[in-house]
Amino acid sequence: MAGHIGIVGAGLVGGGWSIVFARSGEQVRVYDTAAAIREGFLGVVGQQLDDLKSYDLVDDPAAVLARIRVCDNLADVVKGARFIQESVLEQVEVKAEISAAIGPLLDEGAIVGSSTSGIPGSAFTEHAVNRERFLVTHPVNPPYLVPVVEVVPTPWTAQASVDGAMALMAQVGQSPVLVRREVEGFILNRLQGVLLREAWDLFEEGYASAEDIDKTVSEGLGLRWSFMGPFETIDLNAPGGVADYAERLGPLYHSIQKSRTDPKPWSAGLIGDVDKERRAALPTEKLAERRNWRDRRLMALAAHKARQT
Repeated sequence: MAGHIGIVGAGLVGGGWSIVFARSGEQVRVYDTAAAIREGFLGVVGQQLDDLKSYDLVDDPAAVLARIRVCDNLADVVKGARFIQESVLEQVEVKAEISAAIGPLLDEGAIVGSSTSGIPGSAFTEHAVNRERFLVTHPVNPPYLVPVVEVVPTPWTAQASVDGAMALMAQVGQSPVLVRREVEGFILNRLQGVLLREAWDLFEEGYASAEDIDKTVSEGLGLRWSFMGPFETIDLNAPGGVADYAERLGPLYHSIQKSRTDPKPWSAGLIGDVDKERRAALPTEKLAERRNWRDRRLMALAAHKARQT
């Protein structure tokens, strides 16, 4: 199916998606309800493309930017598109409203993916026209540097829409993961949530500082996790593979799990203690600078991985 790619919602995530698609050669149209965001959009994306060029992650930033067109109304983005990536505010009501607006405008066969981080698509597409063509396509921010995309169908999403979304994500250089049915938080945030829960608990119980807990991941677990997942990690960590690892260490992990049987919400006091330590290490006014540092580190990692076989 011919047609452009539509981006609805032009904040950080929508901007990242526009780079993903335009970098791969797609014509992209972008819309946001906020005029100020529309007006500044190409300048922000242009700067991000220049940064990518400095790491040889794009060949011609100007050519990529030329494939992105900012539109003043929703219809110009949706009509004629073969795929629409929705990245509006993470609220059910807002997503339901935009889904209702997109549905009647869809060309035959067009698919709509939502960038929602954890809201199941069934919560906001049930009453949308053409609801069988809506599903979740959840990225990691920024998607042009972190390629995994969770593809999550609703109970009424057509198989053709799932197949089309999976194929498109692979075609534009992303790494699609099929979540076979809806689950709160999908896969990525459920995995992240387990680690975060233990991090908060270990800090609250006084076992280590936030800095040392972070270091355990960044200088330990995270080094392997940058190129392999948890199952492959343990498969390689015992002479006989994953079954051998489970026999050796399964009882330890079971004991650890049993010690965390009463999850508690993050208390205001606990959050305040962690925030105090983080702000001492990184003042609020330097957060944006550090985010840019993070993105440059991700660019360097992406460039390194691209050179590996």
